[in-house]
Amino acid sequence: MRRNLLKQAGAVLVLAAVLAGAWAQDDHPVQKRAFELPPNADLSYNLSARQGGFSLSGKALITWRAGDGKYATTAESRVSLLGKITENRSEGAIDSYGLAPAEFYEKRFRHDATTSKFDRGSKTLSFSDGDQTYPLKGGEQDRTSVTWQLVAQARAAGDKLKPGTRWAYFVAGRHDADPWIFRFIKREKVSTPAGEFDAWHVIREETEAVKGQKLDIWLAPAQDWYPVKLLFNDDGKDYVEQSVEKITKK
Repeated sequence: MRRNLLKQAGAVLVLAAVLAGAWAQDDHPVQKRAFELPPNADLSYNLSARQGGFSLSGKALITWRAGDGKYATTAESRVSLLGKITENRSEGAIDSYGLAPAEFYEKRFRHDATTSKFDRGSKTLSFSDGDQTYPLKGGEQDRTSVTWQLVAQARAAGDKLKPGTRWAYFVAGRHDADPWIFRFIKREKVSTPAGEFDAWHVIREETEAVKGQKLDIWLAPAQDWYPVKLLFNDDGKDYVEQSVEKITKK
């Protein structure tokens, strides 16, 4: 499989591709917004992909738990023949920004696991893979938590959301962190194995560094704004698509 697309698939499950670009130490793209955490749930997805001319299919699972001032979320994907190809975990606290990750774990197929640490005491973000560090200023996310931060803030915004709304985040990956910008496109009908949903179509905006690598997410307001579909597209050739088949509230 192509390395770039597997890297993005890991993020989804949590949502994942890097919006690359330089970030100055004295800049910070995050703004405080109201948030409303969704109910605890397990979300199962059908996964389909095209990689190097080969078609693949499998399953993906996302779990979301929050309570007592803490949260934990996991995401993993499996495909036929290869088995598990991505595994992500994020856990931390709830603060005035929303989710405040303490640790992000990522394991990709045929790669060593990595951990990103959010040290609130020293206010430093660091990585097991590399020496890069960033100051923590509030609101930072990782590739798994950012999906749920987006969901929580969209739930709070509700009917105030308008097409063209843009929200910026600062997101940690395996060995560095970058700004991500999500833009709300429009509400539309989306078909999934679990049925048809009225959903907000949200995209991650591209930069020159990730030109051609696209991420689309569909959030369903009537389903507590859970992500009911995600699509990663690499240069219009390879893709990974996840469509929800079951939502189980816990």
